[in-house]
Amino acid sequence: MNSKPRISRLTAILTYLQSKKIVTATELAAKYKVSVRTIYRDIRTLEASGIPVFTEEGKGYSLMEGYYLPPVMFSEEEANALITAEHLIKKNKDKSLVENYQNAITKLKSVFKSSQKEKADLLSDRIAFRYNPKNEITSSNLAKIQSAITNYQLTEIHYNSIEGNFTKRIIEPFALYSTNENWLLVAFCRLRKEFRVFRLDHIEQVVLLFEQFSPHEMTLQDYFERYILNVKTTPDKPMA
Repeated sequence: MNSKPRISRLTAILTYLQSKKIVTATELAAKYKVSVRTIYRDIRTLEASGIPVFTEEGKGYSLMEGYYLPPVMFSEEEANALITAEHLIKKNKDKSLVENYQNAITKLKSVFKSSQKEKADLLSDRIAFRYNPKNEITSSNLAKIQSAITNYQLTEIHYNSIEGNFTKRIIEPFALYSTNENWLLVAFCRLRKEFRVFRLDHIEQVVLLFEQFSPHEMTLQDYFERYILNVKTTPDKPMA
C-alpha cells in the first residue's frame, strides 16, 4: 500500500506545512498519494487537535506565524541521506555554502538518537566523493547572492570576466544554477540592460545595497525556455 498510515501522514503533513509558507491540498494529495478529499479530512483533524492551520481561500494552507514543532525525529534512511549530503556539500567550491551547511547539519545531528549518532559517525567514515579531491575553494559569495535573490535586493558586484575585463555592475539577481565545476548567477544587469550570466568564481566582491528591485514576472523554467537556445558558452554574454 503506497499511502502512509493516517497518524504517520498527519505528522508528515504538519512537518511539511511548517517547512513551507503555503501549501495546496492538491500538492499534499500528490505528495502523500491520497485523494484531495482525504487531505481535507486530515486538515480538519489537525485543526480539531489544536494545530493553528489557516486556510486561505483559493491559495491553500499555512501554519500560524511563530508556531513550531518539537525537535524532529529522523528515520535511519533520512539520517543517512543527511550524512551523504554533508560529504557532497563539503566538495562544493563555494566556501559560504560549505560553512553554512556544516553549521546546519550540526544542529540537525543534535536531535539524532544515540544509536543514530553512532551509525552516522560510522557512515561518515565510509563515504567519499572523488569530485574536487583537493577541496578547492573558488568562491565565497553564494550565501550573499542567495539572500539577494530571496529579498529582491539590488546588488553591486565587482566582476573580472574570462577575457580579463574588470567592471563594477549593479545587478538584479534572479537565479543560480550549478555546473560540475562552477556556480553560475543569472541576473539582470543594469549596465547592459539585459539578462546576463556571471560565474561566481569571477566575482571578486559582492555588496548588498539597501534598494530593492521589482520581482521579475517569470520562473526559472520560463527563463530557460526563453533564453537557453541563445546562450553562448562564455558567461557574461547577452541572453537574448
